[in-house]
Amino acid sequence: MLLTEKESLTIEFKSDKKKLSDNDLIDSIVGLANTSGGKLYLGVEDSGEVSGVHKDHSNISTLSAFIANRTVPPLSTRCEMEVFNGLSVVIINVNQSRSIVATSTGKILRRRLKTDGTPECVPMYPYEITSRLSDLSLLDFSGQPVPDATKDDLDPIERVRLRNIIKINYGEASLLELTDDELDSALQLTKEVEGKHIPTITGILLIGKRESIKRFVPTMETSIQVLSGTEVIVNESYHRSILSTVEKIENYFNAWNPSTEMDFGLIRMNIPEFNRRAFREALVNAFCHRDYSMLGRVRVLINDEGLTITNPGGFIEGVTIDNLLYAEPHGRNPVLADALKRIGLAERTGRGIDRIFSGSLFYGRPLPDYSASTSKNVNLFIARSAPDKNFVRMLTDEQSKTGKDIPVDALLILNSLKELRRASIKQVANQTKLSEIKVQATLGRLVESGLVEAIGSGKSRNFLLSSKLYRDSDNSVGYVRQTDIDKLRSLELILALCKQQGEITKSNVVELLHVNERQAYTLLKKLVDEGKLVVLQKGHYAKYGMP
Repeated sequence: MLLTEKESLTIEFKSDKKKLSDNDLIDSIVGLANTSGGKLYLGVEDSGEVSGVHKDHSNISTLSAFIANRTVPPLSTRCEMEVFNGLSVVIINVNQSRSIVATSTGKILRRRLKTDGTPECVPMYPYEITSRLSDLSLLDFSGQPVPDATKDDLDPIERVRLRNIIKINYGEASLLELTDDELDSALQLTKEVEGKHIPTITGILLIGKRESIKRFVPTMETSIQVLSGTEVIVNESYHRSILSTVEKIENYFNAWNPSTEMDFGLIRMNIPEFNRRAFREALVNAFCHRDYSMLGRVRVLINDEGLTITNPGGFIEGVTIDNLLYAEPHGRNPVLADALKRIGLAERTGRGIDRIFSGSLFYGRPLPDYSASTSKNVNLFIARSAPDKNFVRMLTDEQSKTGKDIPVDALLILNSLKELRRASIKQVANQTKLSEIKVQATLGRLVESGLVEAIGSGKSRNFLLSSKLYRDSDNSVGYVRQTDIDKLRSLELILALCKQQGEITKSNVVELLHVNERQAYTLLKKLVDEGKLVVLQKGHYAKYGMP
């Protein structure tokens, strides 16, 4: 018998016909625990064929105890016995460990996928241990003092740049009153070790000399590429401080970020292709959350499709693409992140991701896309897209009226309604990944503000964007079709649409009510017979209007 499951990063098959050796069993368990957890099927061949468990491994109670005794720290596993066509299989459930686990003989292993897609256990090397501990928020690599580094490795010119950034970006003003030594200490650019002030990784990254960055943090490399079709316009790489790199890349970005001018009555607005604040936040996030123990570089790519920013190191433990907007803010490099916030270069609340999403949502553009991210890197893609003029006008009017920015949750819900046209609380929650309670509360506020209209009551209550948005876009059919069909009869809907746009045709009724042409004609004739509509034009392309 073959199992339907296949081997993967979280599924492992082990043959036990000749009794799997204790070392091989423990190695596999440790590999699962140090990666993503999973299940080990004991008594199954690599092909998925069930061959049965050896009698020495059939006691699942003693097997769990054996695993705990042979791992450091002891792993708690759950063993289950299942029978397939008369053959017993032991399923060992292994949770992902919140620390580094080793075998009792001192081996530290992890799992990875080979080029053919099958898994294997491999040693975890020292730099990978550092990376793993950072992922688990058990080690802040950026806060570590750098052995052999001295204050001479810090660049006075970069420190002047840092002070200017604090002034320009309205960082903590009190930092400007400190001496250089006090500033370094306050931002943890240096730490005292045996009476000496030693630069930290953060210090080298922010204000280190170029040769010192190459020496002590050789992974601090950044590249920017600008492509037009297949033609390479810009292709540069840097080994320099984060502060000077951000400044350099922003200059290129501004040169290749055209704007669209839009008039809203007396208001004229320039809408850039990519939101500048969102780009700054995304770039700083890449430096802030990258894994500096891994080889690789922060890469910025601007091409015909859009903007891509990648950085080495996947999402930190507990953060996924689905919960990216709602996960509790925590980073891989807390000391570096804190310094960037305090000098005003990063969003101070730690919710820079909100700014990245708002930069697209406010203009009615597609959501930022993180789907190409892997366990080894984070990949952000922002597509080129024309702004939705009527959507922008509606949001701009609201912000002018309230004097406040629209929260990202509200923007997500408005964007969802723009796509769904008409939706229930549950549908919006599924679309936005927000809880139904939060969606309900936010929709209530949006209804009060006039940005959203509510139709129906109870479980049949639905929501749609303000009728003003549809009128501004000359989409009367789109608006009326969203109104409460359960509450209004078909005839009343036809009259409502006719009144909305001045006249109505058979094809309008087909589109509005999703009926066939014969049914549409019958409904229109009934309204004419009742004197509620008059025929404006006869024939196949007949038009009807209000009497």
